[in-house]
Amino acid sequence: MQAKHINDSKEMDKKCPECGEKIIGRADKKFCSDGCRNAHNNTLNKDNKNLIRNVNNRLRKNYRILETLNVKDKTKTTKERLLRLGFNFDYFTSIYTTKTGSVYYYLYDQGYLSLDNDYYLLVKREGVL
Repeated sequence: MQAKHINDSKEMDKKCPECGEKIIGRADKKFCSDGCRNAHNNTLNKDNKNLIRNVNNRLRKNYRILETLNVKDKTKTTKERLLRLGFNFDYFTSIYTTKTGSVYYYLYDQGYLSLDNDYYLLVKREGVL
């Protein structure tokens, strides 16, 4: 007995959700090309105000600045130097307050503590995921 091939008209007329072209290939294929798949997913993942991307870029820049200045895992620097390098004190990932009330601001594993006279202690926290 021969197997019957049933051609579902829906599958035969399947169109690319990005450009509307006919999709040729596997039955589960959703886009006509990698370009259309990428364009469609980029559109879905795009935030109108690009808020997440902008915040992540800001965090990344702050992190790089701290990492560059803090080569020994604990060092001092000035507020002026941080600002000159483009550091923005409004962006950090966590806050740690010690028992004595000292407040450390962290960007992942790189942190800073405000000291007297516009100095900052830069620290690196080990074992942070």
